[in-house]
Amino acid sequence: MRISITPRAALVALLGLPVLVLWPAWWTVLLVLLAWLLVVLGDAFLAPSPRQLTVHRDAPGQVRLGGEAGGRLLVTNPTQRPADLEIRDAWNPTAGLDHQRSVLRVPPRERRAVTQVYRPTRRGEHSSRALLVAARGPLGLARRTSAVDAPGRMLALHPFGSRRHLPSRVRRLREIEGLAAIHQRGQGTEFDSLRDFVDGDDVRSIDWRATARRRSVVVRTWRPERDRHVLIVVDTSRTSASRLGDAPRLDAAFDAALLLTALAGQAGDRVDLLCIDRIPHVSVLGSARTRVLHDMVRATAAVHPALVETDWELAAATIRDRARKGALVVLVTPVDASVVDTGLLPVAARIGRDHPLVVMSVSDPSLDSLAKGRGDLESVYRAAAAEQERIGRAGVARALKRVGAHVVDAPPDQAPQALADSYLALKAAGRL
Repeated sequence: MRISITPRAALVALLGLPVLVLWPAWWTVLLVLLAWLLVVLGDAFLAPSPRQLTVHRDAPGQVRLGGEAGGRLLVTNPTQRPADLEIRDAWNPTAGLDHQRSVLRVPPRERRAVTQVYRPTRRGEHSSRALLVAARGPLGLARRTSAVDAPGRMLALHPFGSRRHLPSRVRRLREIEGLAAIHQRGQGTEFDSLRDFVDGDDVRSIDWRATARRRSVVVRTWRPERDRHVLIVVDTSRTSASRLGDAPRLDAAFDAALLLTALAGQAGDRVDLLCIDRIPHVSVLGSARTRVLHDMVRATAAVHPALVETDWELAAATIRDRARKGALVVLVTPVDASVVDTGLLPVAARIGRDHPLVVMSVSDPSLDSLAKGRGDLESVYRAAAAEQERIGRAGVARALKRVGAHVVDAPPDQAPQALADSYLALKAAGRL
């Protein structure tokens, strides 16, 4: 426990100055100092000890990034004296606690609450490093401070802003499955029903036996496969740490992965997730369809980029162990030259031979604006550099397509929709 003085104690000390002026001697200084010290210590020990107080924390377990959540500190005073308290709750700044310091008066044998509001500004786990309770004396000259054991933890989840695009993609999925009231049917391998031929139908889908029985041309319709396996592999290396706008590239990658997970769940497919760089970090494997999105949001909340290069051979071995034969593999990684130098191309070629492969990349939207700069010499140089970067990315994308990958390269605000549309295109083409 620590005893400290307040600014009021310093003002009280000034009351001894007239005595020192009238009787300037060493014993006068000693007497004034001793009297001041006795008053301050007496005031401090008249305050209830913070260790006698009971503090219970009611913290929010989790909150979505961009939202807010409420919490409380419940302070119980079991002593016979009122407690004038100064409370400091030292959360990390990105937890967004509205007031880390608060003042509270708790009458004897009663309990009072300190209301707290959290608005986290960073995804991940947040915690309170210390909770200090200081009890002021009745005169307000000194306080007794002690650390209280009331740990607090809160998980700031990914905001999943792309979920607003889910209804439109689900409608498109229902159209592909043939469950919507349109003429288009799916192109899968599971037989669905027979219907009359209309202009534009593929003649290869005509059922000649049914046509002979009905004496009118009849075609088969097919339902896309269900219960397929989708493995999403997110690159968490240093390339995912670059900021695109207000958020790192990794956040946009997770946003796309979550939208694909929600859409695949609606299609009846199973989705697993791997986060990997030099080592596999987080995996969500074998979750039920009703819980996979929840598990994925919680698992990815505390994942942040690591300043290392991705070991793509390790990623290929992990994919070989985890993915079923014919499963859709989605590699979420930038398609720039630095990633290719780490060995992505040969690994993508091997994966593409055994699985439908999608390489999803989140592009930097500032390249487009920089490439248009022509105002002065500096902007022209920047435009040339941006154009060279875009040409390099296009070359890498073409190389990946040659080895069998379907490449999706879009800015952060369009990447989730583009990945979902790519998944739907594979469904419609009967490749999944």
